[in-house]
Amino acid sequence: MMKIASAALWVHDQEIACRFWTEKIGFEVRQDISLPDMEGFRWLTVGPPGQDDVSIVLMALPGPPMMDDSVQRQVLDLVAMGFAGTVFLTTDDCHKSYAELSARGVEFTEAPFDAPYGIDAGFRDPSGNSIRLTQLAELPVP
Repeated sequence: MMKIASAALWVHDQEIACRFWTEKIGFEVRQDISLPDMEGFRWLTVGPPGQDDVSIVLMALPGPPMMDDSVQRQVLDLVAMGFAGTVFLTTDDCHKSYAELSARGVEFTEAPFDAPYGIDAGFRDPSGNSIRLTQLAELPVP
């Protein structure tokens, strides 16, 4: 059986991203490993407490030869606009989580609103990645 272990987000700065996800969102650092033999490559993952089998990789953009300056700039620009992917978080109480995260300094792009699938809100991380916070409604099973 295959399972999802982690998903990656491109980040402008791993330290800033780590502080955001741990201090503001409340996630914990799972792995923080620097590999000097790989030109200082840093494997940095975070995840929600109590959900140990899933993590988000806070991935710095690689330089040459993987990405030249032009490609790196294009990727960073797409991330900053929120077009490099979305992380979907669920909560039992979207309004309460919205209030808690707002009090910690998370700036929401969308306040909680009713949607056919539940209550939804949106924010971005410091790099611009799109994050959705959703309280899922009980939907009928077909």
